[in-house]
Amino acid sequence: MALLARRARRAATKAAAPVAVELSIPAHFRCPISLDLMRDPVTAPTGITYDRESIEAWLDTGRAAVCPVTHAPLRRDDLVPNHAIRRVIQDWCVANRSRGVERIPTPKIPVTLVQASELLFEVAESARARDGGAAARCAAAVARVRALARESERNRRCFASIGTGRVLAAALESLAVGGGEPAGGVLEDILAALVRMAPLDEEAARILGSPHSLGSLVAIAENGSLAGRLNAVMAIKEVVSTCGGACTNLDGKADEIVDALVKIIKAPICPQATKAAMVAAYHLARSDERVASRVAETGLVPVLVESLVDADKSVAEKALALLDAVLASEEGRESARMHALTVPILVKKMFRVSDMATELAVSAMWRLGKNAGGDEGAATKCLVEALRVGAFQKLLLLLQVGCRDATKEKTTELLRMLNKHKGAGECVDAMDFRGLNKLS
Repeated sequence: MALLARRARRAATKAAAPVAVELSIPAHFRCPISLDLMRDPVTAPTGITYDRESIEAWLDTGRAAVCPVTHAPLRRDDLVPNHAIRRVIQDWCVANRSRGVERIPTPKIPVTLVQASELLFEVAESARARDGGAAARCAAAVARVRALARESERNRRCFASIGTGRVLAAALESLAVGGGEPAGGVLEDILAALVRMAPLDEEAARILGSPHSLGSLVAIAENGSLAGRLNAVMAIKEVVSTCGGACTNLDGKADEIVDALVKIIKAPICPQATKAAMVAAYHLARSDERVASRVAETGLVPVLVESLVDADKSVAEKALALLDAVLASEEGRESARMHALTVPILVKKMFRVSDMATELAVSAMWRLGKNAGGDEGAATKCLVEALRVGAFQKLLLLLQVGCRDATKEKTTELLRMLNKHKGAGECVDAMDFRGLNKLS
């Protein structure tokens, strides 16, 4: 009985205890845009205080450059850090730490255009110099650029706005031309900073696409550190995607680039590097059939086919795009036709990934089914296999749900090619072929 009485008293005490009230943030600590606690308060000339991230995002969205509250004209440079309100907010956070409030860190001062320009001048000057300490000075300046760009998106935009990509690309070219052991260690540092400036403009990509620069990128992609190899592949992707197939005209460089990219795809170092290598190889292969043949000669086609088995959407789209580009060459088609999984995988991916993947899978299947001066027997075998795994029904469904004109034409032609071999398609109902003439 005594035990029951004690339990009853404890239950009554808990019931009578006051319920914790959710902590209310003072109204003047909240940003008028996000209504969240301000972490980096800045004040506009109108006297309104905003959180820097919110007001800069407001100005970046393309709206009129006005204060959201007063609608008075407002520029980014007009914003002044409000240190007083920030310190008051920090004191409030400390006072309420026991209630789960974390103190906001003191924001770092954003880099100015003058500071950014001085750093870039040091990078350019030290990269061109040939004295003993030039490489060390260049590395220090590049490290500072990279650190500031990593601090905030605002800093990154500041550097990008004054052509940092072009300066870094030119510095890499200067050091690559000069060569030597001291320069070798700086190139990866420059690449790390350069990748943060992506996407590069055409001028930066053109400089980075010079023979000496590409030679350094290939060397780092093959033999650099893991971070260096990733950054080198990312840089190569920027060059070939921005400049198109221009670099394929450089004597001997296209093959070297292809070999480096294929090495990354076959022996992955990280998903980001693999996807960047696929995109770069795709741009090269689609611009030149000789390059597409070279990719096929490296034995990459079976790797791409097998990578599609369990690939996520992003990897599947890139692998299909590269595969389709390589199949433009006879060597690519021959290699794909020899792999038992090629046709089943392409048919499976027609409706399993995305609209883009569907179009790419149809295009690849169309290339395999055409006898473009190659082995007619191998092309026929692919068509028969496609019938057996249900390609005909999927292609009909694709026409019904709709697709782009180019894909519609390939789908229609594929159906006609499949129709010629309908007797060999054991898994295809003859009813599926009725009305095929209506596609004409």
